[in-house]
Amino acid sequence: MQQSISAHVSDHTQGHEDQEGIKLLGFWIFLVTDCLLFATFFAAYAVLHTHTNGGFTASEFNVPNFIIETFILLISSFTSGIAVLNMHKGNKKGLTQWLIVTAVLGAVFVGLEVKEFMDMAAEGATLSQSAFLTSFFSLVGAHGLHVSFGIFWMIGILVQLSRRGITPVTKRKISMVSLYWHFLDAVWIFIFSVVYLMGVM
Repeated sequence: MQQSISAHVSDHTQGHEDQEGIKLLGFWIFLVTDCLLFATFFAAYAVLHTHTNGGFTASEFNVPNFIIETFILLISSFTSGIAVLNMHKGNKKGLTQWLIVTAVLGAVFVGLEVKEFMDMAAEGATLSQSAFLTSFFSLVGAHGLHVSFGIFWMIGILVQLSRRGITPVTKRKISMVSLYWHFLDAVWIFIFSVVYLMGVM
């Protein structure tokens, strides 16, 4: 009887570990497909960035605003790392606080990006004005949507943390969202370099 119970527990544990492994593999596949998605957007921008139709050009970007956005996103990547460190220490309070800070910084980043889009649109630089602007809004907008998704993902994890605390499942989710956030940070560095800095130069 004892052996039967032990075998059942062992099988259950093994099954849980297998499921976690599959979910982690699925996350990496998701990141790879996202890399391909952004590579496609970058390629389209590289081809179309000179097709301005006589309108708004890359040299007219408000670079100081984008520097501020970059600074905010870099800080949020740092706070995300601190949250993971607190998770490994078993510090639920610290983990929760730093996740909230990360999500708030992400929300500020998205807000500034939306404001920049609205300011450009007010000047007549809209999605349909030229192939250049279509590729620009598609690339930068896709990144903004990914950041928004990451914010909602963090909020969902915060709700789970408040109910269940730090568990193997929440640890896996926090590690995944942190990797996702660092990935978005890396993508933004490419966007800032290729779109804004090279555009102005």
